[in-house]
Amino acid sequence: MPNQHHAARSMPEAQPVLGQRAKESQPYGTLMRYPLGLSDHARSSSVESLNLLLADTISLRDMYKKHHWQVSGPTFYALHLLFDKHAGEQTELVDKLAERVQLLGGVAIAMGGDVAELTRVEKPPRGREEVPVQVSRLLEAHEHILTEARTLARQAAEAGDEGTNDLVVSDVIRLNELQVWFVSEHVVDTPLVRTAQSAGS
Repeated sequence: MPNQHHAARSMPEAQPVLGQRAKESQPYGTLMRYPLGLSDHARSSSVESLNLLLADTISLRDMYKKHHWQVSGPTFYALHLLFDKHAGEQTELVDKLAERVQLLGGVAIAMGGDVAELTRVEKPPRGREEVPVQVSRLLEAHEHILTEARTLARQAAEAGDEGTNDLVVSDVIRLNELQVWFVSEHVVDTPLVRTAQSAGS
């Protein structure tokens, strides 16, 4: 026994304390109360909708990374760079949405398995797909997010949650609209060398 006590006393103070577990400090779906001047109902409604939007945004971000890695064909270089740029911008949006959930007193959805259960974005296959299919999937996900974002923006404004309204309009909607434009132009069926009129003559 004296030897064990001596060993405990001689343990370096810098030794990490490993293997710790405890009950959750805040269960998912509950609200902390901060002095925000917003009703519990307004905060709860925004948190629930923001988490759905967050899950879909994470799914879109991950789809952009998947296509960034797997894209192929004549437009490889341009799309490889574009998809990665869009993924980075969506990552910034993910952080803003998650922080808004936490700021309102909620718990942000975070882990991949939980996101997969919550998202409404269609899951692509594990394998590679052709560029037109990759682009179509991205555009469909964008449209879904824009539709739910506009609904959330209206609901937040009606509830007096101007902070959420501003985030959704200024960041979510404007970024997704811009990315839709950039991606959509890659599936316009235009000639690369000769005009359609020249090719037919």
